[in-house]
Amino acid sequence: MAQPAEQPVLIWDRIDRNRRNTRFLFAAFLLLVAGVFAAVGAYIGVANGLEAAELGRVTGAFAAAGLVLAGALAYFAYYASPAVVLAISEAHQVTKEQEPELYRVVENLCVGAGLPPPRVYVIEDSAPNAFATGRDPEHAYVAVTRGLLEKLEKRELEGVIAHELSHVGNYDIRLMTVIAVMVGLAALVADLMLRWTWYGAGARGRYRGKGGGAAGLIILAGALLFIIVAPIAASILRFAVSRQREYLADASGALLCRNPDALADALEKIAGDREPLEVANKATAHLYIANPLHEHESFLNNLFATHPPIHERIALLRAM
Repeated sequence: MAQPAEQPVLIWDRIDRNRRNTRFLFAAFLLLVAGVFAAVGAYIGVANGLEAAELGRVTGAFAAAGLVLAGALAYFAYYASPAVVLAISEAHQVTKEQEPELYRVVENLCVGAGLPPPRVYVIEDSAPNAFATGRDPEHAYVAVTRGLLEKLEKRELEGVIAHELSHVGNYDIRLMTVIAVMVGLAALVADLMLRWTWYGAGARGRYRGKGGGAAGLIILAGALLFIIVAPIAASILRFAVSRQREYLADASGALLCRNPDALADALEKIAGDREPLEVANKATAHLYIANPLHEHESFLNNLFATHPPIHERIALLRAM
């Protein structure tokens, strides 16, 4: 019996789906950050014997303060992160005279994407990889390794650059900066709260004898449980957003270079090259087009992975 033909993947459908998923995950992030601060407010309020009305006001105030603080920290990180990332990665800026072919690829794709040309950097490492960073299309940077320039054909290089320019055009760097700040803030507040609880006598001593009964105990236990679990959930959400943005950049990049197979071939070569990227670390690994740390696949690694499985990305590109 003949097998049904594989259905093609429509690029615009993929882009719309990934954007919807990202909006959903970002909304979940906002709720999670607000929830962490609300749990802290509820914990402190019950511990100090506040009445229900006052407890509600304190909890709401903490949640609002958490969102405002996350926004303020993200704003400052937004301006500082590109320079830090480039310095950590040991990338150096190159001119058109030094890398004429790379510049031609970048400039031609920028014309097609309607983007201003980014500043171009090279990392002197023989492992093939690339990343984009910056605040917005007017302040963007694209960095490629020497290995990428030497090991990829021109059409494959175009696919990789198209992927990175899609990250710029889709404002992925801004989004991931905000999310990274939210994750860090949630983890910091949770850690401070747990230290205060366990080492500073916490709420248990002060709660004793203040009333509140079973309802107060339930609120205390629920708030403490949420404070413990929230940082883990925030990290999982962060990685989920990162994976969605990689899928989106693949689809957008394929549309930009008009050659999904070229990007698929490039990903195959990058994934097949087992040479480690010396300058990469866990803080910057999520920026690269493919995970430079070469972790072994497992359920937990996939759950906490910054990139989708490379074979899935290649299969989707082939189907386009």
